[in-house]
Amino acid sequence: MAYDETLAGRVRAELIERDGYVEKKMFGGICYLLHGNMACGIVRDLLIVRVGPQKYGAALELPHAGVFDFTGRPMTGWVQVAPPGCAADAELRAWVARGVAYALSLPPK
Repeated sequence: MAYDETLAGRVRAELIERDGYVEKKMFGGICYLLHGNMACGIVRDLLIVRVGPQKYGAALELPHAGVFDFTGRPMTGWVQVAPPGCAADAELRAWVARGVAYALSLPPK
């Protein structure tokens, strides 16, 4: 399953300078980790963002956000963002920041 390489490059540009940054191919897409904790990724043309259980409901209320249901079971704490929701650089940056905040709130692996 391919993923949007252009979106991947945009996300990479937001994260590559961060300490502990790693990217891995997962879910048939690509995931971005900080200190071993997943922050966000791309599956097909969707941005996926790990916001955590406490911010999950609020994140789902944002435009173009939806439940991330990759395996037939919703992944609580993760949202998927449709392409219009991260088309502008400021929107992408805000979504990536949400994932970064959650990943950095966890102990390093």
